[in-house]
Amino acid sequence: MRSHLATSTRTLRYAAALTVVAALALSGCTSTPGQSAAPTTGSSGAGATDGAAATPAATPDVELVPNVTEGTPVTVDTVVSVAAKGGTVTSVAMSYKDAKAATVQVEGSLAPDGSSWTARSLLEPGTVYALQMTGVNADGKQTTKDSTFTTQKLSKKQEIFPTLTADGATVGVAMPVIVRFDVPVTDKAAFEKKLTVTSVPAQNGSWAWYGSSEVHWRPEKYWQPGTKVSVNVDINGVAAGNGTYGQKSITGGFTVGSSTILKADLASHQMTVLVDGQAARTIPITGGKPGWVTRSGTKVIMEKFAEVKMDATTVGLDKSDPEYYSIPDVKYALRETWSGEFLHAAPWSVGSQGRANVSHGCIGMSTGNAQWLFNQVKVGDPVVVSGTNRGLERGNGWTDWNISFEEFKSFSALAPGKASATSTAKPTAAATSTAKATATS
Repeated sequence: MRSHLATSTRTLRYAAALTVVAALALSGCTSTPGQSAAPTTGSSGAGATDGAAATPAATPDVELVPNVTEGTPVTVDTVVSVAAKGGTVTSVAMSYKDAKAATVQVEGSLAPDGSSWTARSLLEPGTVYALQMTGVNADGKQTTKDSTFTTQKLSKKQEIFPTLTADGATVGVAMPVIVRFDVPVTDKAAFEKKLTVTSVPAQNGSWAWYGSSEVHWRPEKYWQPGTKVSVNVDINGVAAGNGTYGQKSITGGFTVGSSTILKADLASHQMTVLVDGQAARTIPITGGKPGWVTRSGTKVIMEKFAEVKMDATTVGLDKSDPEYYSIPDVKYALRETWSGEFLHAAPWSVGSQGRANVSHGCIGMSTGNAQWLFNQVKVGDPVVVSGTNRGLERGNGWTDWNISFEEFKSFSALAPGKASATSTAKPTAAATSTAKATATS
């Protein structure tokens, strides 16, 4: 009896305990109206103990990255640029000090999307440049960065200086654009890409190289009288091969005057001067005798001398040679070739003019006709010589018009499949010294 009652009592106590546990479990799943449930903890922001939302991470600053670095000399043919990472470039100031310590600003342009900035010119040698870069990140926060860099030093033999012939002058209709370089150009194509000729009115034309130090541009036909010609030689910092670079960019040009064309027939010993298409004068002339035959071909007046000394030693004759001559005051001389052919006054041969060729290669005429011609012609006027069996060598003067335009174009460094053609033309010795009055009589 005692054991049965004990068992019943234990059973009732166990049931009561289960009731309490159930009640506690229900109280954990419900909340009393007007009272919040107890917060829980975990990795979710909703479970933060203070009930507030998490702060978003800050947007990184824009990174401004130039393509040049401090401490390493930069080659002068480098195009400086600045790129933006994580934002956009808003402005770049690039500058250097010139020889007079004046600050020179380098122009540049921003990409339309602001991803980068690019300089519009190449660099000066042995120069310290400063970069001031500004950009913004996606939130519009501005960042500024300053840096400097130094360019490579170049010797004079590494720098190529250009010059323009007849810059600013009024010239004849056959005047080629002529650019000369004081150091030979190895990469002609690189330089030619940076040479520009524009004219008003516009006329089609091409470049052609004479050796490695001279390049010409001529239109397909003679210039139209009155044409304004502009030339841009934009080679500063351009790599020319063999460790050389353009030293300076230059601009210039000339104006084409009236049309004056000389036509000299050495078979008939007459020269007709055409002015604006009309025969202005026919002049009796004499040309080169046997052994000194004048070259036939289309030449161009290169220089004018009111008076010049002509000495046969300049064409290889010794003073002991029976053909030697020395004339100190030849009047009204017009140079046609580097080898010494001129048109000039020859009072000593008036008796042969119009009848026979008796000179050492020049075209001679009376002093009166020579003076009239000297006052009429311009540098750049063409002289078309015919009537002999001796041809004109390419490069012996401004021989651009002595060949067809198609052949002329083949000497461009940019001609398709003709890149090597520019190296086949040998410059004449006289091309390096245009002031020397080498002449025949």
